[in-house]
Amino acid sequence: MITYTNEIYLVFFLPLTLLAYEICPKRHRGKILIAASYVFFYLISKWLFLYLFGVSVFIYLAARLLERARRSGKRYGKIILIYSVLLPVGLLLALKYTNFIGENVTRLGNLLSGGTAVFQPWSILLPIGISFYTLEAVGYLLDVWWGRIPAEKSLEKVLLFLSFFPKLMEGPILRWQDTEATLFSNESLKLENLETGAIRIFWGLLKKIMIADRLAIVVNNLFANYASHQGLVTVLAAVLYTTQLYMEFSGVMDICIGSAKLFGIVLPENFRQPFFAKNASEFWQRWHISLGAWFKNYIFYPMSTSSLVKKWTKTGRKKFGKGLTRAVTSALCLFPVWMANGIWHGAKWSYIFYGLYYFCIILFETVTEPYWKKGMEKLHINMAAPWYRAGQLVKLLCIVFTGEMFFRAENLHVGVHMFRSIFTGSGMAELKGHLLLNVGIDIDDWNVIIAGLIVVVLYDILKELNVFSLEKLRAMKLSVRWSAYYALIFSVIIFGAYGEGYQAIDLIYAGF
Repeated sequence: MITYTNEIYLVFFLPLTLLAYEICPKRHRGKILIAASYVFFYLISKWLFLYLFGVSVFIYLAARLLERARRSGKRYGKIILIYSVLLPVGLLLALKYTNFIGENVTRLGNLLSGGTAVFQPWSILLPIGISFYTLEAVGYLLDVWWGRIPAEKSLEKVLLFLSFFPKLMEGPILRWQDTEATLFSNESLKLENLETGAIRIFWGLLKKIMIADRLAIVVNNLFANYASHQGLVTVLAAVLYTTQLYMEFSGVMDICIGSAKLFGIVLPENFRQPFFAKNASEFWQRWHISLGAWFKNYIFYPMSTSSLVKKWTKTGRKKFGKGLTRAVTSALCLFPVWMANGIWHGAKWSYIFYGLYYFCIILFETVTEPYWKKGMEKLHINMAAPWYRAGQLVKLLCIVFTGEMFFRAENLHVGVHMFRSIFTGSGMAELKGHLLLNVGIDIDDWNVIIAGLIVVVLYDILKELNVFSLEKLRAMKLSVRWSAYYALIFSVIIFGAYGEGYQAIDLIYAGF
């Protein structure tokens, strides 16, 4: 199967698309990108690309109807909006959650009746990337209805917006107004864009095939044998999975953003040094940014301005005071966001728990933050002091590692078992028994992982301090720039996990 990290994509598909795009007349370049996107989709999911095409045509027509209804003030506009949103969302829910719902309804029925019925799962074909372009489609419809953007008159542009191949499998999730300036410009290829895009791709490959794909072997082994691990080994499993997830997801985003940049198309960033955040709320402003922005724009803000919240705020201040009113208001606005976040990731209770886990933590932070700041001021504690920031980092890492452990666990029961096992033993005997050399990789692999992590961590530190970045590298001397380029390229070629005997690792977020 074609993915963003294999030779089919990097050596054949992407260069051929660039060539076809450049030799094609400017007015038809959008058609080349659409054709390439549907070929890409076909290579992944065969004829399921027809689903994406059908949704795209429906969204195009629905948006035109919504704009006409909004401008004319006709009452049936809201009815059109409801059905227009329900169709793609309903199809997403039916395709992803039918078996989950059926299984849990059957269990509940057995519990209430004492029966022993067994649910037979349906065989459902799920189009790749459906969760991503469904959110894009719904966001586009809502923006048209709210008058933020006009309905697009060109079907070609809507098709490209929803299908553009670099973001098709894992995002980032696009908003029309954030990407239309470059997505539809059809500009000729430029050396600057080719250089910047190519280096961004290699930077992503370093994260993915040098670090994440090796860690995946270790993580799969540790989580598959979770019942035999305790203490530090379970903690290590959570830490290594979080590292794998960040290296893979941010690395694939680098490849996607770099691929788009080759064409002069700018996709939104999806990560911004998340582990430098001060708390869980800020972490989610830096991690999977486009998903968080979507929930903020289309769930949090509408909920915060809803009649329910306004009515509660007005009544609550009079009867219960500002503190309780603020807490309940925050809960009303945050709960649907984090419930949706958990459900969006997939049909597992562990994902729903993951969403509610962050709901509780962020709600607690939101409610207590004003009181905490006042307390620190009274105690004359400098919250910008290095020791204080170090404490914040330790707290954040504990929150993130715990959340990702439940996220990765096969089910919620396994997650609970692993969490308990942290406190039932030290795990030192396993580590002293050279466990890490018996989990599928050898000492050379660990050396590559550690070296790669040092490079990525140093880069993130320098970027956070605004001292260095890939963008700033391009402004440096030719000798410095190309020395860094060659070091990056040859590192990927020499130390990347690929070739004969290598089993390709599936993209984690392509399954969501």
